[in-house]
Amino acid sequence: MTQSKIAARRPSAGHPPLFALPLAAMVALAAPAFPHPPKHYDPGAGDTEIKIGNIMSYTGWAAEYGAIGRAEAAYFQMINDRGGVNGRKIVFITVDIASEHATAPELARKLVEDDQVLLVFSSFGTETNLAIREYLNEKQIPQLFVDTGSSRFNDPAHFPWTMGFYASFRSEGAAYAKYILQANPSAKIAILYANDESGRDYLAGAHEGLGDKASSMIVKEISYSPSDATLDSQIAALKASGANAFFNFSIGSFATQAIRTAYDIGWHPMQFIPNASLSVAAFLDPAGLEKSAGIITNAKSKGWLEPQMRADPEVREFVDWMREYNPQASLRDQNNVAGYERAEALVEVLKQCGDDLTRANVMRQAAHLDLHIGMLRPGIKFRTTPQDFQPIHQFFLMQFDGAHWRSFGGIISD
Repeated sequence: MTQSKIAARRPSAGHPPLFALPLAAMVALAAPAFPHPPKHYDPGAGDTEIKIGNIMSYTGWAAEYGAIGRAEAAYFQMINDRGGVNGRKIVFITVDIASEHATAPELARKLVEDDQVLLVFSSFGTETNLAIREYLNEKQIPQLFVDTGSSRFNDPAHFPWTMGFYASFRSEGAAYAKYILQANPSAKIAILYANDESGRDYLAGAHEGLGDKASSMIVKEISYSPSDATLDSQIAALKASGANAFFNFSIGSFATQAIRTAYDIGWHPMQFIPNASLSVAAFLDPAGLEKSAGIITNAKSKGWLEPQMRADPEVREFVDWMREYNPQASLRDQNNVAGYERAEALVEVLKQCGDDLTRANVMRQAAHLDLHIGMLRPGIKFRTTPQDFQPIHQFFLMQFDGAHWRSFGGIISD
């Protein structure tokens, strides 16, 4: 576990004291004292600090996503160095789930009951967040900006203490399907997906996007499990289907395996990968940049690697922050942007809470957001309402040219 704790004047001689009392009374009437409004705190907040809990994968098959938690810690350190949030320092308590979601309930209980955090923020993974959602809602603990795009986390009617962040996996799958209907309507599609909630979300989105064409265009669907040692058999079966389009809905290191294996066995379809797998440093470099050329994905954020993008002051601010507060991380790892954006959004929520740092007020402020997040591409909004707990609904498509991601087309909204 890591933690960032981060002169009164006397009357002049010769003046009768008769005027001293009336003058004092007049001053009091002219400038009455206004007491500060009372401060309200729940466990995890006080005059000097705010405790934030987080569950992250720093080890195991999803270890690459630990960069998100480290980026969040680095962002909070910057905020603390600048005086904190309304004078309070953020104490970021982040624990390693080791890519095993079964331990999530125990970790959540420890954060809430032992560490006494005000809220749980940006915990990693669909299965992890599902495992702790009921407990946190029963305890009325904010579960904010979950680190998953599952559509199940935009349900304020049933889970009013849980809030998502990015556009859903289902929306990603539907967008790829709609694109291929335009670009190659006669395509034969093979789909690889995780045998879990997130994988089924992608799959459902693809079917929805293809509509009545799904049954004729999809020639093979096959799943994988995080316990699988390799994806060799799945990729071989997908190639054997005769597909010339590949919805590679695998996550993280599994995306790396799938990209590399498909290329190595001579299968070169039009390929799509999730936003969660687009990091050049974390996933495409290990697969081989030449093997990743041509892949299509989606994104929400501005580019930051090309020198011309540094003309944007908010991009330059991100790059400068990386150099000063997160220097050990790769600038080519998109996971750092993901952590930066989530942490920025949380700080804005806490600022809006003022001196009412109760859990109910945190959720009240989070449910009425209209934020400018600097690294989001223009046209992509960050908004919530009490009926809509998914702050971001838009994204755009981009293609990897063997060295960089190049965006194309306009903003897509779900």
